[in-house]
Amino acid sequence: MWPRPTGCVLFAYLLAALFALLFVDAVMRDPRGFRNAVFLGLTLSFLGLGLLVGVSRSSGDGRVLAVVAVGLLPTVGLMALVTFLILNGLTMLRKEGRTVTNLLSLACGVGIVGLVLFLVAAVVARRQVLIGLAAAAVLVVCYLAFLFFCYLSYGFVYRRMPIRRAADFVVVLGAGLMGGRVVSPLLASRLDRGRSVYESLDGDNGPMLIVSGGKGSDERLSEAEAMADYLVERGFPADRILKEDQSRTTEENLLYSAALMREMRPEGYRCVVVTNDFHSYRAALIARDLGVPAQVAGSPTAAYFLPSATIREFIAVFVRYWKVNLPICAFLAAPALVMLAR
Repeated sequence: MWPRPTGCVLFAYLLAALFALLFVDAVMRDPRGFRNAVFLGLTLSFLGLGLLVGVSRSSGDGRVLAVVAVGLLPTVGLMALVTFLILNGLTMLRKEGRTVTNLLSLACGVGIVGLVLFLVAAVVARRQVLIGLAAAAVLVVCYLAFLFFCYLSYGFVYRRMPIRRAADFVVVLGAGLMGGRVVSPLLASRLDRGRSVYESLDGDNGPMLIVSGGKGSDERLSEAEAMADYLVERGFPADRILKEDQSRTTEENLLYSAALMREMRPEGYRCVVVTNDFHSYRAALIARDLGVPAQVAGSPTAAYFLPSATIREFIAVFVRYWKVNLPICAFLAAPALVMLAR
């Protein structure tokens, strides 16, 4: 029999409802803000807490289920996560080569193992210094884990928002070329998705497609030129393509493309930016910060590539908002570190 909700459960549900309302309001104001992700993460966290506490207060199978969930699932889940990250990291090394970004999932898996071993060593040694450092590390890692959960949850939601039909431009963001001149499968995915979005639009006087990407030091031609060639070779009308061939970063992609769009439509424009799915939410955050009125659509990416790419994108978002994140990390670590000074 399910018992009546206790004050603790009702309070958790009340907080979940409050953050849900804040989430809806924030999305209605601007679906690209990072606070949307935080509000969604808090909503799901308090909702899950309320459900867990409610089940634990029930009788029979419900209580057993709650005990198993609290006692067993975190351990099993952590082991599964570490195994997945390490195996994925090895796959990335085999298929993509040894680069810093390709090592991210492997590094995270090894890092989690290292943190667990450090916690065990601190508890066994019972040394105040080790316990203080371990406590500080756990608090900061918990904050990072919560932010990552928020990022993943809202990124999933954002990528599934319907694409606006009334837009004047589609902007496809560039990526590195194979051999310095050939469109890579990752970039081809962006271009194919950009074309499908373009064909779904009904902007005034017909939309334009902007291919955005400059020439890297190891490239024989600009990414924009290679992207345009790829589209034209597959039947896309050349007179509907604009080339932005000066940018080197996502920020420059958006700024220089925005300049082209303002030049063509000084009275105002509407656009959809296309990139890979793992990059779409960060691109949306950057567009918002730069004041570019863009919705961002994502294209499919190989499954094995997603973990490292998603971790890389999260790190970039964390660093982008370092003025907020670093003080919070310092605040969380401070009480534990004070123990070291005593």
